[in-house]
This record gives sequence, C-alpha cells and structure tokens, in this order.
Amino acid sequence: MAPEGDLFGGEDPRRKDANKVAKPAKKAAPARNGAPGEAEYNADSIEVLEGLEPVRRRPGMYIGGTDEAALHHLFAEVLDNSMDEAVAKHATWIDVTLEKDNWITVIDNGRGIPVDPHPKFPKKSALEVIMTTLHAGGKFDSGAYQTSGGLHGVGVSVVNALSDKLEVEVARSQQLYRQEFSRGIPLGKLKELGKVHNRRGTTVRFHPDDQIFGKGASFKPARLFRMARSKAYLFGGVEIRWHCDPELVAGTQTPAEAVFRFPGGLKDYLAADLEGKELVTDAVFTGKVERPNGHGSVEWAIAWMAAEDGFVHSYCNTIPTPDGGTHEAGMRVALLRALKDHAERIGQSKRAANVTTDDVLATCAALISIFIREPEFQGQNKGRLMSQEASRVVDGVIRDAFDHWLAASPVQALKVLDWSIERSEERLRRRAEKDVARKTAVRKLRLPGKLADCSSNSMADSELFIVEGDSAGGSAKQARDRATQAILPLRGKILNVASATRDKLSANQQLSDLAQALGCGTGTHYRHTELRYGKVIVMTDADVDGAHIASLLITYFWRQMPKLIEEGHLYLAVPPLYKLTQGAKTTYARNDAHKDELMKSFFTGRGKVEVSRFKGLGEMMPAQLKETTMDPKKRSLLKVQVIAEEKEATADSVERLMGNKPEARFAFISENAQFADEAALDI
Repeated sequence: MAPEGDLFGGEDPRRKDANKVAKPAKKAAPARNGAPGEAEYNADSIEVLEGLEPVRRRPGMYIGGTDEAALHHLFAEVLDNSMDEAVAKHATWIDVTLEKDNWITVIDNGRGIPVDPHPKFPKKSALEVIMTTLHAGGKFDSGAYQTSGGLHGVGVSVVNALSDKLEVEVARSQQLYRQEFSRGIPLGKLKELGKVHNRRGTTVRFHPDDQIFGKGASFKPARLFRMARSKAYLFGGVEIRWHCDPELVAGTQTPAEAVFRFPGGLKDYLAADLEGKELVTDAVFTGKVERPNGHGSVEWAIAWMAAEDGFVHSYCNTIPTPDGGTHEAGMRVALLRALKDHAERIGQSKRAANVTTDDVLATCAALISIFIREPEFQGQNKGRLMSQEASRVVDGVIRDAFDHWLAASPVQALKVLDWSIERSEERLRRRAEKDVARKTAVRKLRLPGKLADCSSNSMADSELFIVEGDSAGGSAKQARDRATQAILPLRGKILNVASATRDKLSANQQLSDLAQALGCGTGTHYRHTELRYGKVIVMTDADVDGAHIASLLITYFWRQMPKLIEEGHLYLAVPPLYKLTQGAKTTYARNDAHKDELMKSFFTGRGKVEVSRFKGLGEMMPAQLKETTMDPKKRSLLKVQVIAEEKEATADSVERLMGNKPEARFAFISENAQFADEAALDI
C-alpha cells in the first residue's frame, strides 16, 4: 500500500513510469522574465498525466468532488453499467451488497464485459482496457446499446482509479475470469478460473480509497437503498436484490434484505412517494409511449398535491438529472399548452389567460423518465440533460396524452384547471404585495381615509367594527368607545371574492382599504403579529341585505385570511330588528321569533305595545346602537369558527354557494327549497 498522502499510490514495479509525475521539484533559479527566485519555466515544466492519473489528481472533474455525494457517485457508476445491460434486455436481475468494511459488490446476469484481446492493444484484454483507460467503452457506437447512461467511457474506470482495491469477475461463454486492481493499476493479468455452468454476467467489488475520500468516509445504507430502489422503478423489467450487513442498519428503517421489482414503473414510484398525502384529483396522470424503431421511450407519472410544494424528478436512460434539462422543459411546455387548450374548449380561456408553467407545476409531483439514443449531458456527473431532441419528443408525447386525459376526465380536468388558476392568482397577489412593500420602504402607507381608528395601541384590547355604509358609520362613530373601538364604513355590498378574478380583487378599493386597516397581509403573507385589532366585528343591518353583506365579508376572510378565523378574531354583531315599547318599558328584539317571544314574556298588563322596525343601523340613535350592539357589557357577539373536522365540508359549501358556478347554487336552492317554505310559514 502506498504511503498515506501519496495520491498516486507510490511506485509500482508493474508500471515503469510510476514515478514520472512525482519528480522532485527543481531548485529555484533566477528567472529571466519573472520575479527573482521563481522556478524556470521551460519544457521540463510541462507535466503529462497518463492513464488514470488525472482522475486521482483532480477527482472533482469526474465525480464532482470528494464529499459524501461523490463517494456515492462511485456506486451509481457501477450500478448504471448493470442497468444498461438490463435496459438492453440482456440482464434480468442485479444484485447489490454492502459489507460492513465499506466494500460494495454489484452483480448482474448480463452478457459480461468482453475479455478477448483488444484489437488496438493486443497485449491487453478488453476488460483491462475498459477498467484502466479513460474514454474506453461499448456505448459510443449505438450498435452495442440502443440506449444507455454511460456514454463517456469514463464511469467504471473512474471508480477503479478512486478505489484502493477493485475486483472484477466475468462469467462469459461458460468461462469465469477475474482481474484485480489497486488505484487504477492492474495487480496482475486477467486470470481464467475455469468452467462455470448456469452463470453469466459481471461482478464488480470495490473499496473506496481513504486517500481520496478521507478516513472514516463510508457508504450510507439508506442512501444506497434508495438509489437501488429508484433504478427498479425506472425500468420495470429488472429485479434488484438488496443485501446489507445487519450491523450497518441496526436500529434504522433500512432493511438488511429486500427485492425490488416494480412492473408499474413510475406509477408505482409516485404512489409510494404520495402515500398518505392529499391530492387535488382522484386520478393520477400516468403513461408510457415506446418510440418506433427502438429509439427509446417516454414515461411519466404526474399528480397535483393539495397541501404541499411540488417537485419534479427526471431521468434519462435511468440516470437521475437533478438539474433538469431539455426533457423537463418539454414536459412543462406540454402541460401548460394542453391545459390552456382545454380551457379554451370549455370556454374558460379568459380565466386561464395568466396561468404559467410555474402555476401548473407549483404543487405538482412529477416523475419523468426518457430513453433516447446518444443523449448529451452537461458534465461527467450528468446532472442536466442537454439534448435538444428530448424537448421535442417529450413535448409531443405528453401534450397529446394530456389532451386525451383532460378530455376523457372532465371532472378531474376542471379540478386541475381551477387549481392552476388559483396558483396564478396567488402569484399575482404576491407580486402586488411586493410592490406595496417596496413603496412602504420609502414612505409609510396611510390608513384608509374613512377609518376612524381607536387610540389604543394594544391589539388585544382593540376592536374594528366593519359597518354598512356612511350613515351607519356615522352612528357607530358616535356610539363607540374611542379608546378601544375603531370604525370602518364600507359602501354597500363588497366584491364576491369566491367568483372574482384576481385582477378584480386587486383593483377593489373597499377590500384594499379593509386589508390596509387590518395591517396583517393576506394569503400566505398573513402575519398574526401585525394584526392591529384583537376583534374584527362585522356589523350589518338585521335584514336579508345585511346577512348577504355579512356572508360576502366572511367569504373574503375565509379565502384571504383563513388564519384570522382560525385564531378566533372574527365576530358578527347582533343588532336588533325591532324596538318594543310599553309605557316606560323598552326592549329590543333580534328578529320576528324573538319579538313574539318578548311579547308573551316581557310585557304585562293591557297597555298597547308599540313596535318599531329599524330599517338599518343608520336610523338608530347612537345611544341605542351603543346599548344594543356595541357596549361590551350589554351586547351579544357571534364568534365565527370552523370546526377542524368539517374544514373540507366548509370549503365545499363556500365554493358551492359563493363560487362562479351558478348551476351549483341552483342545485342547492332546489334541494333546500322546502326548508325555505317551512321557515316562511313559521314566520
């Protein structure tokens, strides 16, 4: 073994030039054109790295570094070679074993690496050339592999260069061969071990070099387990067997033994990822299309999650592409175009006009795997696919399939469309809030002009009354406690936010004034700490119009500030509808039923009871309004709450009654008309 710190493994008697790159440094000589003491720059200064020495000198150029991710990349390179055999339909299973001393073994039952002498290097076997020479492999010419992940001919040779020990066994033509290497250097010639029956394929067993990755660097069983399992998902025709020393996984959720075989491919993969998560649609958009003449395939599985951020995991020829690339771009364009085409077919193109690919994919869980011939990757790590062909192929395949899926499932299609439009409106709202935030950096925004604010700075003690119209606002301002009660008059019925577009919502001055008065932001930008009032009280007339305005306001808070409701800040005032007087006795009734009850229980004697009906809060004297509705000691408030178990049902009811689908409201009225008739008879 080489002395620690010698990146080139020290001298080896089998390599004549082993010490060429480790020449002692020349003594400093006076420089003719440089600073005094600099070494002379001449032909001897030009260093030539041979064989696999460049890999050991600069491992980051080949595997991205020497950290944990780079260490596991070694396993990926070996596994990818076996997967290429499986995808080419020469191997049906792959066996992966992790030993406790950091050895990994990968076995397949493919064709086996060729072992006959290489025509260009007749003194070496093809196996030795592949293991010790950069850019040597069988995947440059598509004749050996229609589609493959290892295209640069550097994968397994890099693993060999960065392993202090690597062993290869090949079972081919009923003969078993073996060769060992250390830090990229053969430890002997290829050995023929004799006849074998019922065995074929390649076995690669290697141990990463501590000189490269540092002492203590070790493979993580959970990470290797996930990598092996993902490969099985990506190609349903292969079985991958996982083995791990039990001591390495003791006390963890990673099993010591497992068999991966997923005929459903990406559909099974996505189902495992989304288990237990709420989805927007009942069905998942999945499919696979084989390209003609063996030119590869496109497979996908896509779902929309209701409560989580989305993700896209893409693969090319079973190689993960975490940085995306042209295949992801093709999928994004295809989904957007197909969805907008569907919106136009059903007359919803105006609503979907502002939808972008980011809106469609905001909560989208997407897996896409393509197989193409001779793909182009960015860098040896293959993190990003660059093949222009992939964008065109994926766009065409997925767009056609998504068109058919949307047309065949109109209910699911409408859910996806509505969900994407909501994401678009949310994005535009956030942009508008950022614009406001930029304005506040240079000047403080004024509170709405009609807001009569309270003097208290304590959120817990202060209340905001939202009243209907200037007339009611005038009475409320006179009836309030100026220290703790603020009044915000609104003009008539506010915008129905459940059916309005984001543009209309942003342009509505009344809702802008309301959000500005509360100061806590809306949607995902809601900030409890900046809410200016502990109680937000909707105070409208005690009639049908007042109830409608209250419903519109509750809908606004439910859609734009749900946390305000959940945290118990929203209330409804209960103003009287009638004033009842008999002599010196006066009381107030909330509604007709309450009036009849008071007529029987509150008044005595034969004196006539005078009944006065309030047409609105604006007609009440300030003293009456204070006594009946605003004085904390005498008033009644209804707290608006949503029961956690009924949150979904509440959302459905709001959408049904306040949304932009009149047919849903008509159905509700038809279903409940008899109850309205019975209520009218009771009155």
